[in-house]
Amino acid sequence: MELKKYKLSDIAKIEISGVDKKTKEGELPIRLCNFVDVYHNWAITNSLYDNFMCASAKEAEIAKCSIRKGQVAITKDSETRDDIGIATYIADDFTDVLLGYHCASITPNENFLDGKYLNAFMHTSYIQKYFENNASGSGQRYTLSNDTISNIPILLPSLEKQHKIGAILSNIDRKIELNKAINDNLEAMAKQLYDYWFVQFDFPNDEGKPYKSSGGDMVWNEKLKREIPKGWEVMPLNHWLDIKSGFAFKSETYLQDGTYKIITIKNVQDHHLETSGCDCINVIPNEIKDWCKLTINNRLISLTGNCGRLCIVTENNLLLNQRVGLIDCEKYLLNYAYALLSSKEFQTLCGNLAKGAAQANLSPIELCKSLAQLPPKTIIKNFEKAMSSLIKKYIQCEIENKHLQKQRDELLPLLMNGQLTIE
Repeated sequence: MELKKYKLSDIAKIEISGVDKKTKEGELPIRLCNFVDVYHNWAITNSLYDNFMCASAKEAEIAKCSIRKGQVAITKDSETRDDIGIATYIADDFTDVLLGYHCASITPNENFLDGKYLNAFMHTSYIQKYFENNASGSGQRYTLSNDTISNIPILLPSLEKQHKIGAILSNIDRKIELNKAINDNLEAMAKQLYDYWFVQFDFPNDEGKPYKSSGGDMVWNEKLKREIPKGWEVMPLNHWLDIKSGFAFKSETYLQDGTYKIITIKNVQDHHLETSGCDCINVIPNEIKDWCKLTINNRLISLTGNCGRLCIVTENNLLLNQRVGLIDCEKYLLNYAYALLSSKEFQTLCGNLAKGAAQANLSPIELCKSLAQLPPKTIIKNFEKAMSSLIKKYIQCEIENKHLQKQRDELLPLLMNGQLTIE
């Protein structure tokens, strides 16, 4: 396949966004597609609209920074070098959504460049190496200058081939987005189930009827200052749960690619483990604890920064770094513990317990001193059965998405160099 080389600014319009997250009097109400939205999504679709932050903007900013179908957005500035130059495709039209600060939009000249193809190309190691070599800054902040973005070298096959390559990769992406939507629904169902059983106390009684609504006995608990079902215990978390911190790896041993990925706080997102961009090692230190060698279905909690974020481990060959905690308890208690720590009550508690001026830190020891209700073993085991199918499906979707992402990232260079032909 013949490829022509262009400078990005010759075949696309580039706009740097300066729209902040504030709402100001006299400005027009808008939604913001922010850095995190660009960073975590291969494509921006209408399904993400409700997640966009509400803000305001001037008419000139709206004209300049509104996102439109066919564009590509990239992250421009970040505290770490690995987080810049991450691209996403704008897959739908929006009426009131602007690209937020620390990002740039790229509008392809449709006579030369297909947006889906450009998005895929921006994810290749070829371009990531370009960003790595040309990013400015050190220590606290890294950025891509306007000139660096403008001079991105783009390798293009014919427009017809671009359309075909873009269509192939978009089909994979649609499946990824479908799996994400499924998992969003599974998370909502899990939260609803926990609330129904352990907040409203309408878990099934011996007759299969909702406990509290059917007149189940409730008693006042002085420690919690609320009513709980009769026979339930109240005790500190540390009576049945432990949070084990990870290992202090030496950064000088890190590799860009290797056998084992190191999981840090940035990888622990809201109920999602993001392993792209992980530092790696090839040899596990002899002194590392066994629990730092993560396995599928392990549960993690962030202990620094956005404290209290939780996620499920969905792949192997991962190692736990310090300031990320492993939730450790008996197997039948794991789903209950995860749902409990995910609840509004404990998320608020994590925020209140976190200390530190520059960066918040959550002590797992202090967190585990907190009081919590502990239902009888039979009820928790029934909850485990109800949750297990949701968790199993969630893990399946996450694993499938990892395979699809790997397939997507490997397909483009093969399609570009002609190793795979397009009919």
